[in-house]
Amino acid sequence: MPERIYLDYQATTPLDPRVRDAMLPYFDGTFGNPHSEHVYGWEAASAVNGAAGQIADLIGATPSEIIFTSGATEANNLAIMGWARSKHRRGHHIITTAIEHKCVLNTAAALVSEGFIIEVLPVDQEGRVDPAQVQTALREDTALVSVMTASNEIGTIQPITEIGEVCRAHGVVFHTDAAQALGKLPIDVTALNVDLLSMSSHKLYGPKGIGALYVSDYLKPKLAPLILGGAQQDGLRAGTLAPMLCAGFGEACRIAAVEMEHDDAHCRMLKARFKAALEARLGSLQVNGNLTESLPTCLNVRLPTDDAQSIVLALEGCVAASNGSACNSGLIEPSYVLTALGLTFEEANASLRFGFGRGTTENEVDRAANLIASKVEHFNSAIAAE
Repeated sequence: MPERIYLDYQATTPLDPRVRDAMLPYFDGTFGNPHSEHVYGWEAASAVNGAAGQIADLIGATPSEIIFTSGATEANNLAIMGWARSKHRRGHHIITTAIEHKCVLNTAAALVSEGFIIEVLPVDQEGRVDPAQVQTALREDTALVSVMTASNEIGTIQPITEIGEVCRAHGVVFHTDAAQALGKLPIDVTALNVDLLSMSSHKLYGPKGIGALYVSDYLKPKLAPLILGGAQQDGLRAGTLAPMLCAGFGEACRIAAVEMEHDDAHCRMLKARFKAALEARLGSLQVNGNLTESLPTCLNVRLPTDDAQSIVLALEGCVAASNGSACNSGLIEPSYVLTALGLTFEEANASLRFGFGRGTTENEVDRAANLIASKVEHFNSAIAAE
């Protein structure tokens, strides 16, 4: 059986061995409840507090502004519903975009039954939101604006700083889903003018099952919790935290801060090499999104085929790629992100997303490009012969 090649880093990343090492002490030796007031609890709490500091350092925040969650989905729910249900928020108008992750779009949609008006802004052909559109959409009763930092499907980076400036000037709370951007792009919550920022551990070589929400100190006392129980995490998210997961997330953030520049250069090289290798076999390919103003880890292209999903299935066991977001697994309809760019159903169905990471090698992208090109050529030859 040929060696497998993993090119789906937007869906998840492998656990960095250094992260695993940081987690190991908290599985058995240091097993206390981090919320208990004795030495066992204090030892476990040190992992939680240390991790909060490492995460905060990566985004220019303070440890007190980090609220641990089960992942970015919960963080997005807490940000959107937590502010919508706050007695301090103004109005019932929420602005978001057509290409947000489903956990943002579906959370916003669920608030319609609570009397909220959801305005979904379109994007241009590269998947970018115009800050001027955000400003035009703002109303006196706008409670929240939510725009992702970078797309999980096409990698396009949004003008978050400019959108944040618009929101700040109008006194509107601004949330960004930074799950894909964390550890790949420099993030400074003050410079970005964000009030709420969602994060995920398993997108930057940390463990699954943990994420975090940055909540600015001035907003923190005003946010309404979703999970009720004890007074953990200043009453914003009840429940016992897992020190091993917190330690892993923190270590992943520490490593990202040190190696981000190297990872960026490595992935940009792989992205360009992979695209060139595909085009050497298949001719010029249309990129979905923006080739340069995008995550270095993400490439979404249209292949000369009628059914990219068949290519993915034919490569099963050889190359792991995706024709959409993992959150839409099982759906047979075209990607809503790609159709929001203006692609036809046929163009969306011909598209594949490839992800590169810290462990991807030049040899792997070369072999993957040849395998994919061979499958496309085989499929096209079979169709032509019919």
